[in-house]
Amino acid sequence: MEFLSIDKVFGSRFITRYDVKYKTADGNIKNYEMISRTQDIKTLEDIKNSPAQAVVLMIHDKTGEKILLNKEFRMAVGDYCYNFPAGLIDPGEDYKTAATRELWEETGLNLTEIKDLWPMAYSAVGVMDERSVVILGVAEGEFSPSTSVEEEIEANWYSKEEIREMLKTDTHFAARTQAYCWCWAHSKGFDL
Repeated sequence: MEFLSIDKVFGSRFITRYDVKYKTADGNIKNYEMISRTQDIKTLEDIKNSPAQAVVLMIHDKTGEKILLNKEFRMAVGDYCYNFPAGLIDPGEDYKTAATRELWEETGLNLTEIKDLWPMAYSAVGVMDERSVVILGVAEGEFSPSTSVEEEIEANWYSKEEIREMLKTDTHFAARTQAYCWCWAHSKGFDL
């Protein structure tokens, strides 16, 4: 494929919509609709070089026997969805500061240890260029409601057995959450 151009269609507070024109191998000109958290993309290099804009927290309790999931109402699916705590990296924040803040805002828990930091990965590669940093860590504390009235979140710890049962029939998982939970719940000696 050959990139031809990118045009901004409209922008809002959190996302900007673009039309990307490209030429296919057989010479056809196509238009690809995408969104971005970046408000001023002008080139293919701008798309390729977007920085991490979000954090995703794959959190276990201090024993490693339970995993933290948020059951959150997501307007894009019109229902609740099981997902990991996550959020945008605010201006001036590094990934650890953003992760600590987002975890506390969404669950009331404190991030006590970062066990691993995964390289940047695409959040929703089919529709946007957003990249997120995944943090595998440990949290402690008492649950409290989200600090934002714009988020309906119910956070809870789940055992491997509970996750295995949920995965059999529950269709309300975000894909990344479902994949990680399946691997964790079916592993023996999963080491953090």
